[in-house]
Amino acid sequence: MGNVFGGGGHDLYMSNGGTAVFADTLMLAVSALALTEWDYRFAALIARQDQALMGSGAVGFLLEDVGWGENPTEWARNKRFVLDVTTLALDGHRWDELGYEPPCALKYLHRFRRIVAAFDPATAGGEPDELPAPHDVIPASCVQDRVLAPLAWCDVCMFCGRDRDV
Repeated sequence: MGNVFGGGGHDLYMSNGGTAVFADTLMLAVSALALTEWDYRFAALIARQDQALMGSGAVGFLLEDVGWGENPTEWARNKRFVLDVTTLALDGHRWDELGYEPPCALKYLHRFRRIVAAFDPATAGGEPDELPAPHDVIPASCVQDRVLAPLAWCDVCMFCGRDRDV
């Protein structure tokens, strides 16, 4: 059982353990860079990849199903944000705080970055939008783990109370 992330006809399939590592490294990066409502919605999408919350093998998303914005300027800005988040994760941002060596993280992040870079947000139009709705997202941080806890209906961040051995 595993999870699929992809877009533009390209997929990244990961085991449940690989997905946990992928989501952990992206959450550390997105927490450092989020500034706008769209950024926080994307952070909430990453938080929803927490299989402890959503169930093993029950996560993943396609870029076509993400609402990238209303116009080419927003599409470009939001795509740049996702690329910047992925680049920061690739740089190993805060990996020393994970409590484990993230196996295969570089391979997964490089593949995801290539998929995002090749993706044209103008081709998106998924209904319903995979991004959590603005009213379901809050710009809140977990004091203990110093990451966003952006899901309004969840009272913990994706690191709290979870066994960090992947």
